[in-house]
Amino acid sequence: MVPMTKAVAISAVLIILPYTSAKLADRGRFEAAKKQRQGGRRIVAQPRKTLPIEGPKYRATRKHNFKEDVSVSAPSYQADTRIGGVRRPTEVVDSPEQFRRQLSSQLTGCCYNYQSYSAMDMCAMYGNDCESGEQPSHDSGDEECSQAGLSFIGISFSVNTPTGNPYSYQLCDQFPMENLIDRNYDYVMSMDEDGWLVGGGYKSFDYSGKMPYIDSSHTELLRIGSLDPEYGGTSIEQVYSAMDSLSFPPFAVFPEYVKGGGGGGSGDGDNSVPSGDITLIVSIVDSYTDYGTYSTYDDFLDNLFDAMDAVGGGACMDDHDTDPHVSMARGVKFKSLTHQQKYFFQSNLEVAVWQSMYPKGVVIGSHGYAKFPPESKSAKKLYVGYGNLYFFFDRANITKAFLPNRDLTDKELGYATIYSSGNAGTYYEATTTIDFDYNKGSGSKDNSDQEYWEHNPYSWNAKMAKHDMTDGWDLPPGCEQEGETFLGIPLSQYSDSKLQGTKSFQDQFDFENLLDRNFTYIQKFGTNHGWLVGEEVGNGAGSIVDKDTAHIPLFYTGTLNTEMGGIDLKDLIKVVETIDFGELYIKPAFVFQDDDGSIKLQFEADASSALGYLYNSLCSMLGITWNYESPYNNLGLYSNCAMHAAGDRAKYGCGPDNANTGGFCPQMTLAYRVSFQSEEHAAKYLQRSNNYVDYWRSLYPSGVAVGTSKFCPHGGCLALFLQRQDPLMIFSPNQAGSWIEFMGGTVAPTISPAPTYSGGCDDIRNSKLDKCYRKKHARKASAIAWDALGKVGQLSLFLLFFMASTLTLSIFHARARNRKNDGESYLSFFIRDMRGEGKKRKKKLRKKIGKGTLDQDLLEDEQADNKIRTVPARPGKLALSHKKSKRSSTPSFDPDVTPRASGKPRRRPNSGDRSRSATAYANVSAKPKKDTSNSRRQLV
Repeated sequence: MVPMTKAVAISAVLIILPYTSAKLADRGRFEAAKKQRQGGRRIVAQPRKTLPIEGPKYRATRKHNFKEDVSVSAPSYQADTRIGGVRRPTEVVDSPEQFRRQLSSQLTGCCYNYQSYSAMDMCAMYGNDCESGEQPSHDSGDEECSQAGLSFIGISFSVNTPTGNPYSYQLCDQFPMENLIDRNYDYVMSMDEDGWLVGGGYKSFDYSGKMPYIDSSHTELLRIGSLDPEYGGTSIEQVYSAMDSLSFPPFAVFPEYVKGGGGGGSGDGDNSVPSGDITLIVSIVDSYTDYGTYSTYDDFLDNLFDAMDAVGGGACMDDHDTDPHVSMARGVKFKSLTHQQKYFFQSNLEVAVWQSMYPKGVVIGSHGYAKFPPESKSAKKLYVGYGNLYFFFDRANITKAFLPNRDLTDKELGYATIYSSGNAGTYYEATTTIDFDYNKGSGSKDNSDQEYWEHNPYSWNAKMAKHDMTDGWDLPPGCEQEGETFLGIPLSQYSDSKLQGTKSFQDQFDFENLLDRNFTYIQKFGTNHGWLVGEEVGNGAGSIVDKDTAHIPLFYTGTLNTEMGGIDLKDLIKVVETIDFGELYIKPAFVFQDDDGSIKLQFEADASSALGYLYNSLCSMLGITWNYESPYNNLGLYSNCAMHAAGDRAKYGCGPDNANTGGFCPQMTLAYRVSFQSEEHAAKYLQRSNNYVDYWRSLYPSGVAVGTSKFCPHGGCLALFLQRQDPLMIFSPNQAGSWIEFMGGTVAPTISPAPTYSGGCDDIRNSKLDKCYRKKHARKASAIAWDALGKVGQLSLFLLFFMASTLTLSIFHARARNRKNDGESYLSFFIRDMRGEGKKRKKKLRKKIGKGTLDQDLLEDEQADNKIRTVPARPGKLALSHKKSKRSSTPSFDPDVTPRASGKPRRRPNSGDRSRSATAYANVSAKPKKDTSNSRRQLV
């Protein structure tokens, strides 16, 4: 019984070992940490302080321990009657308190085990071939062309849509390409990182995380290839000269059908969904002139080849024209064969409408305006017109338009404007069937003959996190939409690209030394992308001019669409902000070419480093429920679309010390699907690159936390990427703050639970604290009060102001209508009414009369006149109105008569009148009475 207890104790120690060995190499602390409780007793492993901590003997010991760890770490299962017999692992799961460990307490550094190993040695230990040159892709093309290229002359079908990239061209008013794509993922499960190449492109913020490119739909007429004459290419000037010498009419295009097949990615296998391309097949309509034997398009092609030969076109140019087609998407994976068939029916039904609309084809064009290239300094846009041919430097960059030799006829223009003029509704109503065969996959294979298949989400495994970005994902259970969003380490530097802006995120590694821009070793790229660490403007290969997008993906979070199983962006940021991780140290290991043909830089996968601990934490908090393991975080925010399991750990990742069954494998992709000129060239390239990696390994023997003096100055930051092109959010180690970093712009951190330094907000180290940030960026009281009202309060206040304004206008209008003079305008009355001259005169008169007391005024008047005016009998209304204007200004006084208002018409007195009357009566009654013969007197 004792040996069994000892074996269990050793097994428990080996399980905990990778989590407690993140300190610097110290044998005493290393052995003291091997303690575990078992059955209420504390079992302490036998100290071995005399054993080596470095060198071959230590590595041999670690390898032996690793084998024991793998053999005992697999969880056993037993029935759990409390949950109805669902099988649960018997291994102990960390409690929430143990889970919220302070990762920032780990000491800095990483990767101590293999400091003396070279890059070539590391390559072999990771199971890759970096010496023989037997790589997955080579090229055996024209020996005179040493640099393949992607530039071409063609027709554009680009459209600008509300859901697409706002900078997309509107060059095609005839074919609404957006009707052919499945942007809502009703049928499609996933695609490559570029997504739909037609239908408007993608915005910067998209749930799918696709590259935010403009619409690049087109059909090639002639592949120019390389633009560098030194490598067998043709220069841009030569292409322009040849095209300017030609004269061609507007060519009509006829849509044929949408087909699948072809392509195929690395993920295809027994348990994986098949992937392929989606293509719209079109044809150029043949038209003939009088007595012409060849069509106008055939004549144009002959003249084009002659013109290219006349200007000295290179060997990299195709010897024949390209079969017209529009590449719509690559690496597409459907949810099932049924979903695939439904998609092709819907898309080809749209093509059937186009065929009924344009039975003899249509000239492609637009009535809008555009400028080429888009970053041209010329602010003036040119009229697009119809029938243009374009030179594409790359598929997303048109540099020049070539106009046809004539305008459209009235009939051609009528067809070309059917859709843009809103007259396409009748065609959509009348077309309900498809009259052509569209079940054409790769070659002549009929899609209807395929064996039924359906995506099985439970065939997902943790190794799928190491994904080929040129192919679609196999999604886990509960996830209905792919997503390229991920957490990783930004490694990009300032790019020379004029199309997009960025800044440097690190200055420790110059990856330019790993590239082959002169095509000394490589032959071509298998995609439209060239070097992913920054492509040159005007590169000879015609690759998409991307800025530097160097990064190490660590954790793929998937889509941000909560309705499709993802996690909301703000919720994702909240969860990551709660993770307390240390400075992320990385160390280059070797350069290699993987099974998909991509060139990558492998970094050491140290499971006991801060990077490994962070990966463990992310899986535990945001990973998907898998193998009876569920994620946990304090906020209760989760996702079904993360490409990592909740039970996955760094120790299951790649590398000689790990199990090679999980998703932890820090790599940086340099280029996709690279073809070398030969095996010897491949071997020389890898040798040259790994020699430079050896320099980095000697420069940073224990790794380095990357950063710059202006970005993450202490190094080791984590970034949230919507896609590989640009980080969105930056998280500092030790919970020192997070801030937005997007498209070269930045916003200062506003959330920081970091400890407060002495000096308060005057200390710059406290500037990231919420209190100091609010103090420095205090808002105005009016803005706070306005926001405090809320939407309902703001709307109510607006309605109150509006109603008060309308009431004021109504009152003024009614008043003006009754009081304005004949012929007087409302404006004149308003000005006169605002002046108020009559009111002011009356007000002054009242003030003058009211000075002093009433008895004093009366006595003064009496002394002045020394007589009393007799008031006759009360006149009639007519006499009263007549005498009103002839009222005497000399008042008379009769003490026997009760005083009242003088000769004005009777009115209801106000409070002021009553007070003055009372005072006057009191004062007058005190005077001696005088005899008079008249019985009625009046006070004036």
